[in-house]
Parts: sequence; structure tokens; C-alpha cells
Amino acid sequence: MQEYIRVAVDAMGGDNAPGEIIKGAVEAIQERKDIQVLLVGRREVIEEKLGAYTFNAEQMEVVPATQVIETAEPPVAAIRSKKDSSIVVGMKMVKDGKADAFVSAGSSGAVLVGGQVLVGRIKGVERPPLAPLLPTEKGVSLLIDCGANVDARPSHLVQFARMGSIYMEHVMGVKNPRVAIVNIGAEEEKGNGLVKETFPLLKACGDINFIGSIEAREIPHGGADVIVCEAFVGNVILKLYEGVGAVLISKIKGGMMTSLRSKIGALLVKPALKETLKSFDASEHGGAPLLGLKGLVVKTHGSSKAKEVKNSIIQCVTFQEQHINDKIKENILREEG
Repeated sequence: MQEYIRVAVDAMGGDNAPGEIIKGAVEAIQERKDIQVLLVGRREVIEEKLGAYTFNAEQMEVVPATQVIETAEPPVAAIRSKKDSSIVVGMKMVKDGKADAFVSAGSSGAVLVGGQVLVGRIKGVERPPLAPLLPTEKGVSLLIDCGANVDARPSHLVQFARMGSIYMEHVMGVKNPRVAIVNIGAEEEKGNGLVKETFPLLKACGDINFIGSIEAREIPHGGADVIVCEAFVGNVILKLYEGVGAVLISKIKGGMMTSLRSKIGALLVKPALKETLKSFDASEHGGAPLLGLKGLVVKTHGSSKAKEVKNSIIQCVTFQEQHINDKIKENILREEG
């Protein structure tokens, strides 16, 4: 019998649910034969949408959940009161070992709260960070944290660096990943209180390749493989990154349509340009894992389309195969010991 990586997917969460979520789930199992998707949500809605696709039925299962947590709802209250929501049901499946991972484009707050309360933290992990991959000139870099802990302490950032290093090495295949802390200058004495206090702690870590500070302008150039910061700074970097990227792509496309000459030129460069722009498309790299939990939880953009959902599901396979949680657990226990 086929052994599957079982990924529970919140079919009801996100701006484009359930249509794009279901489409992405179907594309994931069409691309990978080692994945089983468990679509969590309103059965009749999901089954109606699934009727439009052809796929291996053994790789797809519908798990009923009658409630939906909306983006504007207070996360803690929603997790407590909506026990039959797609987010709560999906996360409980991970906690109970019925799923290897959970993917959601739904309420960020509910996913963060649910991850800690329902799935639970690995013993010794102080704060689980959200860690998306950013496209860069040299490939991708991991931004950690981008939204989970806005009031982080130095010890949290040190753990972020360690967990991020493990992720980049074993999931992304980057040997001895370069770790840097976000700062307003390269000098060690620069930065706010948090950065100044964290810098020497990272410098003293023998299990990471700490290269010092990184300024925001160096991030798109691939100045580091793991970019460490607290969530307020990380979220600003992420949102600005996405906004500038979208504007540049729009401007480039618009500029190519301004005259007959530019249109002819566009036809000539289209294949190369398409490949270049694809490498800077964040949706190519899936969602942001919430690292440090007992099970894998991946948060995708609320505006995710099918491609990002598909890639978020597929990234769960490498995470599971490389036993990332076990490696994080070993690292934390070793440092505590």
C-alpha cells in the first residue's frame, strides 16, 4: 500500500477560498504521487468544486468542518468558540497524528494561536516564528520572524537563528547557511537595544554560521541565507518586498506595451524575461512554516492562488522527509544541556 505524506488543507480560509485552494490541492496531488490531501471544510461545497477535476481519489479526502474563522475575528476567542472550524479541525488532525502537516491561507492570528495552543511547541522552544522564503539575486533567503512575535527577546532571536539554519540546510539544501541579523548598519555597535543585545549572543553560537549584520538593501542581493529579526521589522520587510516587486513587474510589463518598437522587443525578450520574473515570484516558494511546533503548520498568503497553495503543500514533503522537527528538538535539547 502506498505511503503518503498527509497534508490537511484549510479549504475555507483565504480571499480565494474555496475555489483556488481546492484547485491548488488537486494540482499538488497531480504533480506528486506521495501526497494525500485532506481538504477540511464544508463537505457539500468542497465536493461540488472537486467534481470539476480528475484526480486519483485515493490521494484526496474531504474532512467535514462546519464553521469558518473570519479574518476580523479575535483569534483566541475564535479558536475557543469555533471548535468545528476548518482551522481548529485541521490542526487537531496534526496534533492527533492524523495529518503530517496543516496548510492554511486563513486568519493569520488564528493560525498562530492555534499552532501554539492546539499543536503545541517543541519543549524548550520559547516562541515559534513564521519563516517565509524571499526570492533573491542568488536564490532564496529565509526571513525569520515575519509576523508571529513582535516583542521578541534576544533569546528568542537566537533560537530563530538556529531553527532557520536547520531549515535552510535540510529543506533548501544550503550547506552551512549564512546567518545575519537585520540592522541599520554593518558595525557591531549599531542598532536598537534588541539588536545590540542579541548580536554578541549570535556571535557566540558555535552551531551557526553567523556573519554579522545585514542592511535591508542587501537582502534582495542574497547577502545572507537566514535573515533574523523580530516580527515587526520582518513584516515590514516582507510587505515592502512584495509591494515593490509587484510594482516593478507591472511597470516592466506596461513599459513594453508603450510603442510598436517596445512591443516587438517584448516578443524577443519574453521567454528570458518570463523566466527571470518567475524566479522573483514569491508564490513559487510556497508558504511560511511556523517553526518550533510539534507538528508542521504552514501559513500562506490570504490572497493565495492555486500555484502558491500547491507549492505550500509540496514543501511539506521535504520538511517531513528531512525530520525537521526532530532536528530542531535535538538542537534545542543540546543547547539546554
